[in-house]
Amino acid sequence: MNRITRNCAGFSRRDFIQLGLGGTLGLGFSDLLRLRAGAAAPVLQPKVGGKNINCILVWLDGGPSHYETFDPKPDAPSEIRGDFKAIPTKVPGIRFSECVPKLAGVADKLTIVRSIWHKDPNHGGGNHYMMTGMPTPTPVACGAFVTFHPSFGSMVSHDRGLRHGMPAYMSMPQVSRSGGPNFLGGQHAPFVIDGNPNGEGFKVRDVVLPPAISEGRADNRQALRKALDQMQRHTEKLADDPAVTFDKFYEQGIDLVASPQAQQAFDIARESAKVRDAYGRNDLGQRMLMARRLVEVGVSFVTVYYGGWDNHTKIFETYRGDFMKKFDQGLAAMISDLDERGLLDNTMVIALGEFGRTPKVNKDAGRDHWPGAMSVLMAGAGIPRGQVVGATDARGYYASENVHTPEDFAASLYTKMGIDPQQVLHTNTGRPVQLVNNGHLIKELFA
Repeated sequence: MNRITRNCAGFSRRDFIQLGLGGTLGLGFSDLLRLRAGAAAPVLQPKVGGKNINCILVWLDGGPSHYETFDPKPDAPSEIRGDFKAIPTKVPGIRFSECVPKLAGVADKLTIVRSIWHKDPNHGGGNHYMMTGMPTPTPVACGAFVTFHPSFGSMVSHDRGLRHGMPAYMSMPQVSRSGGPNFLGGQHAPFVIDGNPNGEGFKVRDVVLPPAISEGRADNRQALRKALDQMQRHTEKLADDPAVTFDKFYEQGIDLVASPQAQQAFDIARESAKVRDAYGRNDLGQRMLMARRLVEVGVSFVTVYYGGWDNHTKIFETYRGDFMKKFDQGLAAMISDLDERGLLDNTMVIALGEFGRTPKVNKDAGRDHWPGAMSVLMAGAGIPRGQVVGATDARGYYASENVHTPEDFAASLYTKMGIDPQQVLHTNTGRPVQLVNNGHLIKELFA
């Protein structure tokens, strides 16, 4: 069973559905077909060069502590350094928290950027800033669900379109509150793979053959179309339902459902027991394995959402348990697996949340919101291995060396993926909007 995770605003995974975000941001494949049918631009074809880089974004909703992950401060006073020790990593001179021993063991395959910061201490604003590279134009409270600017995944979808009949942007098991397309249009919302891939008999909705087809009771394309039309849809109330041009997009739906390549990608049971065990036989570990399978068949941008990092209380107790162990094991296994398969060269792996946590441990043995310092893990896509970029001060209060902004992070991500961060987009009212404002490349990611 999936654990319901909440942040200090009190919103859970169920709240996303009740607020309608499952219908407006996270779509089934049939929904994406409906929206693409009404889009003015044709389906884009894959391009060469940087366009061959894919991305897996592990979103740590709530804001992980940099102290208890990748920027420990063992020489700071106890009320700052916390309960955990700093341990050596695979790279001499680089130390992580003892909470992430498996990631310490693959430190020679990744980069940690310790010096990204911003000024927004709210979940809503911080989430938006780190998921889009654009600050919110007005203050946004912790509980707000807004997207003033397209998310990274939606922009990649806009740039690339379908590949091999697969949507460019997918998210598991839900969508981050700022993970939507905004003015790019609903056709660039993510395809959401909900459910628990560690569960027995797990299936991905909308891409499993309906019983009338899979059981052989109908074998023509007209019958398949009729069955597809019965699939679950989350966007029936959308105003831009383009019925007159929908027929040709049913053909794409048929291709997806009938494609052995696509069906194999979603069938996680095809993986060996050894590989599945390496990722961890739990919901997060198997989602990370699914993410590897998706980029392997050409999905351009996959978000793995992992909430529960808003630890205002009992942070050390939480980090000692399965919550952190699942993250550490799954992410380390995914990086190693991608590398062993030769996929890390064209797959960028990123793990981050909306901000870091306060330097001083509070009275409830927790840490509060702190945008002045955070650590971002990055690997693959030509990013030099085994390095730390930037630093915080001796007690971890603020980014102090080689300081970078979310705009710099966004510009670097887009450039890695062959997308011009300086391009100007236009809203549905014709207003020009620059994709990234004043973003500078983090040069150490391109050496």
